[in-house]
Amino acid sequence: MLQYDYQIRVRYADVDQMGYVYYGHYPRYYEIGRAELLRSIGFPYKRLEEEGVMCPVAAIHIRYLRAPCYDELITIRTTIKKLPSTHVTFKMEVFLESGKLANAGEVKLAFVDAKTMKTTYAPKNLLEKIHPYFEKAN
Repeated sequence: MLQYDYQIRVRYADVDQMGYVYYGHYPRYYEIGRAELLRSIGFPYKRLEEEGVMCPVAAIHIRYLRAPCYDELITIRTTIKKLPSTHVTFKMEVFLESGKLANAGEVKLAFVDAKTMKTTYAPKNLLEKIHPYFEKAN
């Protein structure tokens, strides 16, 4: 299992008139979490594109529990529980500054060859970076 926590402060542009994070911003928070997880293992998302692989969102599920407020420091926890194949699923959690779970979801990305636009397997270089995290669990 691979897991990474990233903290970000809720910006004014992220909140609604009531001062809570607008529900439509969570997919962006999820993207930030995914990008930072990949960066943390030395494989920034940009490298996927440089290797000719695109990763469109195939599915997203979001569960709203509590609303973070303007200027609150939130934690975006991103977890990969299974080694990627033709897709990768990220478990997403957003925690309030108090540590309480505010939001939970899942994002499934497909691996697509940028030239043919057909589904492909996760790049070997990415799997080499991720695989050690799954070996530790065994």
